Amino acid sequence: MNKNLFGLMASAALLVSTTGCFRGVDGRSRVGIPFAKDTIESRYERPVQQIFDAAKQVLSFNGTLTGENTITKMIEAKVDTRTVWVRVDEVETKVSRVVVQARNKSGGSDIDLASEIDKQIALRLK
Repeated sequence: MNKNLFGLMASAALLVSTTGCFRGVDGRSRVGIPFAKDTIESRYERPVQQIFDAAKQVLSFNGTLTGENTITKMIEAKVDTRTVWVRVDEVETKVSRVVVQARNKSGGSDIDLASEIDKQIALRLK
């Protein structure tokens, strides 16, 4: 009886600790695994609009654009079965920041895809 109760409590604790919500680069909360690293951040000495255009080209090449916000400089795209978000903002007068986040359908992180998209954006800027 005690073994069954212990097993039930252990599985409940495991379930609670592996599910939850994560905050996207757009500021919204989504269901997924909360403690996984899924974001790559880079800084460039380029104007925001130039980086935003390069990010749009990279995401269009790799997948399908599903959302674009030109006011907040946010792009959302589907690459294979993954969802990728890219945000571009100005840090200083001549320095811009790019934040790339990638997640799969179940909310798990895909840091490899985020890194690859970030690298392609950097190469597109050269």
